[in-house]
Amino acid sequence: MTDITWGLWELLLKGVWVTVQLTVCSAALGAVVAFGIGLARTHRRWIVRFLSGAYFEIFRGTSALILMFWMFFVLPMGFGWQLAPMWAAVLTLGLTYGAYGSEVVRGAIAAVPPGQREAGLALSFSPAQQLRKVVLPQAWPGMVPPFNNLLIELLKGTALVSILGVGDIAFGASLVRNATAQSAPVYTIILVMYFVLAFVLTRGMRAVERHAKAGVGQAPAGRSPLRLRRRRQPGPVTGPAVTGTAAPAEGEAR
Repeated sequence: MTDITWGLWELLLKGVWVTVQLTVCSAALGAVVAFGIGLARTHRRWIVRFLSGAYFEIFRGTSALILMFWMFFVLPMGFGWQLAPMWAAVLTLGLTYGAYGSEVVRGAIAAVPPGQREAGLALSFSPAQQLRKVVLPQAWPGMVPPFNNLLIELLKGTALVSILGVGDIAFGASLVRNATAQSAPVYTIILVMYFVLAFVLTRGMRAVERHAKAGVGQAPAGRSPLRLRRRRQPGPVTGPAVTGTAAPAEGEAR
């Protein structure tokens, strides 16, 4: 640890910032792909379902690392222009994890009870209005926990970009290890860095989940719909004391 100078620490800290950028950009692209492909897989037209299903199977069944190599080395040969390593990585991670997310979207939409769609029809909603006002608000809370897992996997998957020379945490760690000839402290440090980033993302997604459930009237797991309130103890009767026997009801035999 003492052999790691401030200049080497700066490499690691710059790597953290690059990793955050990769995660945010890839997650934004992945979210667009996930909702686009996920909604397309529930479309009424079979050709739309077929094409979106083909995309899902192709990107789910290919290696993200090999696809990253293909984006960076093979794609320029066909189109004559070179992607920057950073954008080749973002494109690969966004398209790959977007395919995984599309299954989350499709499953959450399929879990919405059919009666909710029928209610939308009864209100004369168009299919787009049913999706926007009825289906998605109820499906969204069920999407958030799987999206949380995918976001953490995406964060850890950004380590693949170091192979292309992108200066993320893993790339900075390899430079520091070469400079200090110490593997244990360097890789222990970046393990802690990844854990801290994942913990922050998890807490943020938990807040999103609570907000999403509150929006449809669902209580967060482990809590009652009303926040834990103390039971009110019965206090003394403040009205006039009742003495004697009750008066007989009208019409009752005296």
